[in-house]
Amino acid sequence: MTTTVPAATETRQRLSTLDRYLPVWIVAAMALGLLLGRGVDGLDDALSAVEIGSVSLPIAVGLLVMMYPVLAKVRYDELGHVTADRRLLVASIVLNWVVGPALMFALAWLLLPDLPDYRTGLVIVGLARCIAMVLVWNDLACGDREAAAILVAVNSVFQVVAFAGLGWFYLEVLPGWLGLEQSALDVSPGEIALSVLVFLGVPLLAGYLTRAGAERARGREWYETTFLPRIGPFALYGLLFTIVVLFALQGDAISGRPGDVARIALPLLAYFALMWGLSMLLGHRLRMSYERSTTLAFTAAGNNFELAIAVAIGVFGVTSGQALAGVVGPLIEVPALVGLVYVALWARRRFTWSTDPVRSTS
Repeated sequence: MTTTVPAATETRQRLSTLDRYLPVWIVAAMALGLLLGRGVDGLDDALSAVEIGSVSLPIAVGLLVMMYPVLAKVRYDELGHVTADRRLLVASIVLNWVVGPALMFALAWLLLPDLPDYRTGLVIVGLARCIAMVLVWNDLACGDREAAAILVAVNSVFQVVAFAGLGWFYLEVLPGWLGLEQSALDVSPGEIALSVLVFLGVPLLAGYLTRAGAERARGREWYETTFLPRIGPFALYGLLFTIVVLFALQGDAISGRPGDVARIALPLLAYFALMWGLSMLLGHRLRMSYERSTTLAFTAAGNNFELAIAVAIGVFGVTSGQALAGVVGPLIEVPALVGLVYVALWARRRFTWSTDPVRSTS
């Protein structure tokens, strides 16, 4: 059966040329990054020479440009409707901070029992919940923007207070209980807080101030019909720029060990498919709307690759297997979640969803 789509959301389903060919642009960006990393001597050193919160400055700039337009679209005066949805908040916390890390731990040990460095890197990836690119995937899949903003904020708080403790549990305590090999993770909450402040706090504040100031000066209709379409494409420009820089930084590591990359990719693919599918199904069973089910699924399936890479490099070194596993994360996550955007849009047409009011508009 096909669900009826509200007119306000229908307009968002008509993807622009840039959006429709996003997989092509992403593959091109990945290839360009790899070519630059392999072909330009000293480029990786130059790109990583300046850092913000242990992340390369060019990557930081790309992430901020990517997140700002999406956060400028959020209707902040409607966030109360999201916080009142206990189903959504509880489901998101359980999926992100109980199911996600446990699933990645299980997949890492099941599929990489003989590769402890890569296994540890994947566990770190599983602990780093997404606070950046998920906003782009959610927007492309016509998810609930206000819900995404709230869930990303919740993930950020949990990331600061829980990341180090969960790292200790999954790398030392649980393996010890199970008689498995143990490793250690030494990362301070302060370092994680700085990453969250930079990569979420800055664009969130900019988006809020932009909407508040522009609506006060010109009104909501002008803001949403004239201003937002002008800045909207910069989210994808920032995404593509970030991908180019990231793959340029790690071109040698990725292209030099294709067999290892393939081994790391297998549990990652399984993780993204299982987390997204489980979350989407849970949202449907809890009678959430398509928009909120989609937001729940993408916020649960995505990972904070910039934090995972920074932690792996800071603790184990830039040439470590743990760092390579972190780098392979976005190599697999980006095309996988782009593919899931199209799966989500198909599921929207194919299945009947709850008729909860849709509060996100173009």
